[in-house]
Amino acid sequence: MQLDRLLQSQGWGSRKQCQQWIRAGRVTVGNEIVTRPTATFEPDGLRYAVDGEAAVWRASLYLLLHKPAGHECSREPQAHDSVFSLLPARFAARGVQPVGRLDQDTTGVLLLTDDGPLLHRISSPRHHVPKTYLVSCRHEIDDAQIDALLGGVVLRDDPAPVAARQCERVDARRLTLVIGEGRYHQVKRMLAAVGNRVEALHRVAVGTVTLGDLAEGQWRELTADELAALRGTPG
Repeated sequence: MQLDRLLQSQGWGSRKQCQQWIRAGRVTVGNEIVTRPTATFEPDGLRYAVDGEAAVWRASLYLLLHKPAGHECSREPQAHDSVFSLLPARFAARGVQPVGRLDQDTTGVLLLTDDGPLLHRISSPRHHVPKTYLVSCRHEIDDAQIDALLGGVVLRDDPAPVAARQCERVDARRLTLVIGEGRYHQVKRMLAAVGNRVEALHRVAVGTVTLGDLAEGQWRELTADELAALRGTPG
């Protein structure tokens, strides 16, 4: 692939902009400056840098972000910062999207990708990819509430019952909740349906993908094993 097209595909700018940067000596491949926009390279896994910012060419991008509170999962946020402000601008430019939106006050695992089929697989209730949450509640959680969440509750304006796949009490006011869908405000609505209220919500995992030691507000690429698990294929 020509170097100008390679940079454009990764969200660095228009083809004309990329050509200008290359001619100005702002792009290196390996440790060498390349000044010909038409220079060709095998793109897969190519390591390069623009103005000293190192990058690796990816056909598709798969990211894990430790989402902090006070950020909206939108390119055009209404009242808070966008999660895209935590990522390099080129990621948004190439079309990366959140895999299921988290409310501005919800923290934890947020996946982002520009791979449409994988985004659909993780988001679709048909594939039952589990999402695990740590839920902090206003009121103490009793056995009846847990039984109701496991048995299925009816949400307002949604007649089909929704059941937690797993639900375990952590302490008097906290529980872990695993769901297979991703309906609008689903966890908050489920707790409201059993007479409680969510005070804080943290997504612990999507499938088997967890944050590990990833700091709040930081991101990393998914590993090959994590991707294979999300796709439902052997690692």
